[in-house]
Amino acid sequence: MNSQPIRKVTKFLLTGLIILLGSLFFLYPQILYCELISLSSFKSENGKLYFSPGISSKKYSSLKSSVAQAEARVDSFYNGRKSNPKIIICQTPQEYQTYCSSTEGAGCSIGTPWGNSYVILNAQDMNTDVVAHEMSHIELLGQIGWWKTTTDIPQWFNEGLALMLDRRFVSEKEPKERYKAYRYEWRYYTRNGRDLLLLKDISTMREFFEGDQKHVMAAYMTAGMEVSYWLLFRKDAGLQRFISEMQQGSSFGKAYGPANPHHFKDSKKISE
Repeated sequence: MNSQPIRKVTKFLLTGLIILLGSLFFLYPQILYCELISLSSFKSENGKLYFSPGISSKKYSSLKSSVAQAEARVDSFYNGRKSNPKIIICQTPQEYQTYCSSTEGAGCSIGTPWGNSYVILNAQDMNTDVVAHEMSHIELLGQIGWWKTTTDIPQWFNEGLALMLDRRFVSEKEPKERYKAYRYEWRYYTRNGRDLLLLKDISTMREFFEGDQKHVMAAYMTAGMEVSYWLLFRKDAGLQRFISEMQQGSSFGKAYGPANPHHFKDSKKISE
């Protein structure tokens, strides 16, 4: 049997894979840096949590506590945690930019098609809310898959879910009060709806974060209000039903149901 054709095909596939990975790392170098974090000067005790060499070991305990509390929130909200991202805690803006490809924000998250995931944090602004927010993004990837999340989940829903674990803007935990609080914030940031953002206009990451701080905050409050409303009327197992339907192949639109307009017909009843 002539093995030449098989060798040629194998060589072609390997070459294509190398070119693909090279292009990926060229376009997104932060992924490469994250993948090689174990070879960096960052310190780790367990291969999961990595500390910048500029962070004093005396601070490890409080930083670990923030991570543990965030993991507990994710576990409770998603009714079990599937993801297990590596946590990279940076001390300087240069380190943060290397692993996050940004100089702004307190944290970011990176998920890969091959299953590895990372949460990158700025030690200066790190707290349980920030960690839980980023972990929520990674958990959604773990629950329904990288492809479905990146191609079918709108950014407003992804951010809205993360806000349910992030109490920097709204501290209320009870669903009804949480929705009312987000509606109040939404009214403030949209000037009572005069600067309305439609959900369809903040469906991609670029649309959500493009613009000034006012736009981004309005996008966050729009997402928080919509998702908190959805969870309120979906009841306790609503998120689990949604995830199950997505896992079984449903589209986002079918699993989520009709999105509600910003001036909900039920808002008066809820506020009573």
